[in-house]
Amino acid sequence: MPQTDLTLESLRSLCPSEHHSLLAHWDVLDASQRAGLAEQISQIDFEAIRREFGSQESSEQQFCDSSPLASLAEAPEAVRLSERTPELLAQAIQEGSRAIAAGQVAMVLVAGGQGTRLGFDQPKGMYSIGPVSGRTLFQMHVDSLRGAMKKFGVSIPLLVMTGPSTDRPTREYFAKHANLGLDDQELMIFEQGTMPAIDAKTGRILMESTSSIALSPDGHGGIVRALTKTGWFERAEQRGITHLFYAQVDNPLVRACDPLLIGLHRLAKSQATTQVVEKRFATEKVGNVVKLQGKTQIIEYSDLPEQLAKQTNSDGSLKLWAGNIAVHVFDVDFLQRCGQSSQALPFHRAHKAVRYVDEFGNTHVPEKPNAIKLERFVFDLLPAASKSLVVESLATESFAPVKNAIGSASDTPETCKAALVNLHRGWLRNAGVRVDDGCSVEIHPMWAWDEQEVRARIQQPASLHSDTFFT
Repeated sequence: MPQTDLTLESLRSLCPSEHHSLLAHWDVLDASQRAGLAEQISQIDFEAIRREFGSQESSEQQFCDSSPLASLAEAPEAVRLSERTPELLAQAIQEGSRAIAAGQVAMVLVAGGQGTRLGFDQPKGMYSIGPVSGRTLFQMHVDSLRGAMKKFGVSIPLLVMTGPSTDRPTREYFAKHANLGLDDQELMIFEQGTMPAIDAKTGRILMESTSSIALSPDGHGGIVRALTKTGWFERAEQRGITHLFYAQVDNPLVRACDPLLIGLHRLAKSQATTQVVEKRFATEKVGNVVKLQGKTQIIEYSDLPEQLAKQTNSDGSLKLWAGNIAVHVFDVDFLQRCGQSSQALPFHRAHKAVRYVDEFGNTHVPEKPNAIKLERFVFDLLPAASKSLVVESLATESFAPVKNAIGSASDTPETCKAALVNLHRGWLRNAGVRVDDGCSVEIHPMWAWDEQEVRARIQQPASLHSDTFFT
């Protein structure tokens, strides 16, 4: 907001009357605090706040046991592993490779989270995960992208979406490490938006302090709004970028700009494609990809009734088998159109205990949830697409997230490192290398980006008896 607009009267006109409490402490704020609060207020979509508080339906209600929708969920129409014939694989890889080599693909890496659950007080992307090299999650993804650039002989832009708590340290990290090998024009770091916390009883926006609103990240679905604000869609059109490959930073098994996934997306004329794996068990904590009312949708594990999750087919297999691994391909023009509509992505509600300051300056620390936090999920774009696609992959090749601390039951640094070693050990053994079972191996994507390149590298029989990093 321009400096000349920093008046109490102008802000009162901007705020609906029910939110005038945001300005209760204006008279005691200094110029810097007033400017910061005014900027926060100017970014609020008050109509969305009013609409969401007035709505009675939430994702939990939508998929509760008594909801007719829950019983209608079916397995999605998908390209299953059993359907991946040699002819289809060859055609899809050729189609995807052609698009990548033509400069039609960019990659976005969602990296807004801290490593809190890992016992790591920095952005999760800075967590060391390389089983031999010690490379960070950021390095693993960037190296995979650089390997794709080398393979296809093209520059591929990387977009890194940060959050309020990770933006500055992420920028400093990339600057300190020379963009991890990327040129300046190949890297764009941008911050996702925020949404204010709403008092669950009154619908009023809560204040974190006398000069600051209680804000939280608007979810990975905020990527559409954030990219729109940066002007990236216009630049993408000028550059001829038609597809955006989407991944999250906590999964280093992602192959950056996978030509198979991109090729299947293009062959199907899909606007939104999601990669899935077969769930290991019924209540696994992954989103459930389903077909509902003729559309591909994702129901979060926390929203799916256990009775429905455990339903099986006649052969004993899970009815709802497809687990979301947060790897997608989107058409850029589809995302841009969604960004022009305030209704394209619904909000999801989370009831949380939020510390706040009231209009009298008193601080409240509630013991029970008192507020509604709103966030958007990127996978809610799937039902908005005129054509979407679901593609099954092997978890051993595509999904080893780092979510929980060492010693937890699943998705830990140990399980991730083991998955990386097993994948690369398999590549080497298939190329004729004898690798001892206790030997950790790691392959840098610039040495070999995939199994085919490993085979091309290995010209004669070899044996490995100690930990080795191929670089």
